[in-house]
Amino acid sequence: MHTILVVVHLFLSIGLIGLILIQHGKGADAGAAFGSGASSTVFGARGSANFLSRTTGVLALLFFVTSLTLAWMAMETARDSGLMIDTQATESQPVPAAESDLPVVPEAINDSEIPVVPVPAEAAPKPE
Repeated sequence: MHTILVVVHLFLSIGLIGLILIQHGKGADAGAAFGSGASSTVFGARGSANFLSRTTGVLALLFFVTSLTLAWMAMETARDSGLMIDTQATESQPVPAAESDLPVVPEAINDSEIPVVPVPAEAAPKPE
């Protein structure tokens, strides 16, 4: 359903771009008054402007509806796939030990072998 809606949305956007580019601007009416042949068009002298305007309006409305539908579908998908949904299932299951290419670290060393590093007084955390 999502893929079909995206394809319809794409065709609507291409259709809108084409219809908008076909339409004449407001300045074209002055040129038509001097005999540019506007009365011999398929839709008549004023018919093409009404037809193209209405078709553009319908395509714009459909584009708006598909945009809202796709946004709603994306919101529902994001709501269903949250990070915290499967936390209870993963907490109760033990995580298997993974095989690693890292070298084996020897067991804990003796505390007497760890050198003590003095911390300067200004770097030490202050109790609250």
